Amino acid sequence: MLELDDICAGYGKLDVLWNICMDINEGEFVALIGANGAGKTTTMRCISGLVKPKSGAAVFLGQRIDKSTVQQICGSGISFVTDDGCLFSGMTVKENLLMGAYIVRDKRQKEESLEKVLSLFPRLRERIRQTAGTLSGGERKMLAIARGLMSHPKLMLVDEPSLGLAPKVVATVFETLRSLTGEGVTVLLVEQNVKTTLNFVDRAYVLEHGKIVGEGSGVELKQNDHIKRSYLGIV
Repeated sequence: MLELDDICAGYGKLDVLWNICMDINEGEFVALIGANGAGKTTTMRCISGLVKPKSGAAVFLGQRIDKSTVQQICGSGISFVTDDGCLFSGMTVKENLLMGAYIVRDKRQKEESLEKVLSLFPRLRERIRQTAGTLSGGERKMLAIARGLMSHPKLMLVDEPSLGLAPKVVATVFETLRSLTGEGVTVLLVEQNVKTTLNFVDRAYVLEHGKIVGEGSGVELKQNDHIKRSYLGIV
């Protein structure tokens, strides 16, 4: 579904990514793990069009997207849920959800999408008239993910979904993301919470200092000595 081929990127004269290569298949739940500052979010920004690669290629469903606009990439079926959610705090849950369907012109399709995400997230149905700024941290995270689904994405990019959440809420968020693959949505996740991530994903790539240094299934990486020492606190 998605191929990154030797992507190099950065901000101005500051290089952040070097020769990033990744392959994500349809229906997978894949993670990009690494420490803060490793380049994980920059990778997501390259895929979503917010950062243009200096070299290399990004191919989505057989089409080059590394030179496409953000709007074109979103329209092709990629949705990006940022680490802070970027919610409109003074707007209601329903209004935020409908903003996620901004590129959808068919009114009936919007209504169907709304009903679908409310079925996936029953708590949001209970809070439908509540303003986003008054929701709990977990509810805001759910709203951000639900809004990302409103555009009917084929691939959802999710940045740091566990950030600032209690452990029990984190597990619920990960279970929800895992369930999305059953709904036909492929998920690429960026996370610093390596232990929890490897318990849920199909595969993961390890990013360190702007370079991919390893990859494998969640089970394989949990047994990797470097991962144990560097990320799991196991000596």
